[in-house]
Amino acid sequence: MQYGATTESWYVAASTHAMDPLERVERLASENAVVIFSVSSCCMCHAVKRLFCGMGVHPTVYELDMEPLGRDIERALARLLGVVPPVVPVVFIGGKLIGAMDRVMASHINGSLVPLLKEAGALWL
Repeated sequence: MQYGATTESWYVAASTHAMDPLERVERLASENAVVIFSVSSCCMCHAVKRLFCGMGVHPTVYELDMEPLGRDIERALARLLGVVPPVVPVVFIGGKLIGAMDRVMASHINGSLVPLLKEAGALWL
């Protein structure tokens, strides 16, 4: 399974001084068609990454437990979702927040996920 490279864009965004974590999330989410904020040891994160890869979509994945500013990003994501504690995975398609695993799976089951992916340019079929 191969995902999009994240190191360069993560550190470019991380090096932007005094950037609010919410602004950082919005910037990272808007740089690629599909962005997944994940934790490397999370089975639900693995499942959502496998879902997208199985559809032929190559998401950009930010493993928050491997990044120096991961905890700040995780808290910002929790604020966006309106949940405590933070929930991963969090998926953005076309720069728009889709949500956590439950929303992604509901979109997949009801047939609305593929049109979102096509609109974002992540899927061509």
